Amino acid sequence: MSVSRRVFLASGGAASIGALAACRTEGMATPAAVSVTPRRVLTTLAGMATSDGAGVKLTRVIGQPALKNLDPFILLDRLFSDDPSGYVAGFPDHPHRGFETVSIMLDGKIRHKDSRGNQGLITGGGAQWMTAGRGIVHSEMPEQDKGLLSGFQLWVNLPANEKMCPQFYQDLGPEKLAHAALGSGGAVRVISGTINGLAGPVRMRPTDPMLATLALADDKPFEIEVPEGHTAFAFVHAGSVAIGDTVVPDNTLAILSPGNRVRFSARTAPAGVLFAAGRPLREPIVQRGPFVMNTEAEIQKAFADYRAGILDKA
Repeated sequence: MSVSRRVFLASGGAASIGALAACRTEGMATPAAVSVTPRRVLTTLAGMATSDGAGVKLTRVIGQPALKNLDPFILLDRLFSDDPSGYVAGFPDHPHRGFETVSIMLDGKIRHKDSRGNQGLITGGGAQWMTAGRGIVHSEMPEQDKGLLSGFQLWVNLPANEKMCPQFYQDLGPEKLAHAALGSGGAVRVISGTINGLAGPVRMRPTDPMLATLALADDKPFEIEVPEGHTAFAFVHAGSVAIGDTVVPDNTLAILSPGNRVRFSARTAPAGVLFAAGRPLREPIVQRGPFVMNTEAEIQKAFADYRAGILDKA
């Protein structure tokens, strides 16, 4: 079992684990065609069963020993259970500093509350993007005692000059996400970035993230243009999906090569994919439990601020 990344230990915490519209003007040169560099699957990785919070059973994908981080992504957890004993205790109060948490719900409901008086309900098909910044103490508790709870939590790093920025939230119900139909009953929901003209509602972030869920109902290809230098991954959480020329099975992470386009098509439908891409920060990552900073001194300051009750006031 991996070390919990939410459970805080007062002793100091466990070690951390276009096609442009072509317009011609007299005397103006025709724009050069943009070359397409397909992204391919570099490697695949299965998640690791663990528990976190007050015993919530989950699968740790990024943040496990085999993949401690994937700059700028720090953690990816998959939550999936229809047994309330596996999730009903939830994630009671725990602190964060130095990064952003993204909760993505496919099914079920989770109530968010924090030390600054904010609260919100994250429902199936919706998401929440929380910038912990200088610090927050919050809880994430299932608002159900039966039925399926399915979703993800993704941690996105902040650059050194923004780690102590003010806290900020975007609670994004299903109706706020950009979405479009795909094939015979499939759909794409865009949380952040722009995908095929669909602009996600998340405000501009330092890592220029792209984040979307794909529901693929047939083998018709769906392509996404991605900035060449972004780190990108896809997690297949249902069915099996061809990413480029590689078929990726259920519950598997695919880390993608550099390039500016990625192609998906279902091999076993219905299929589901979480796709993410972000600009790598290429800065030191020092993590202790719920804090992600650039130096050990900053980590120790976070512990001290938490114990003094000033984590969210520093």
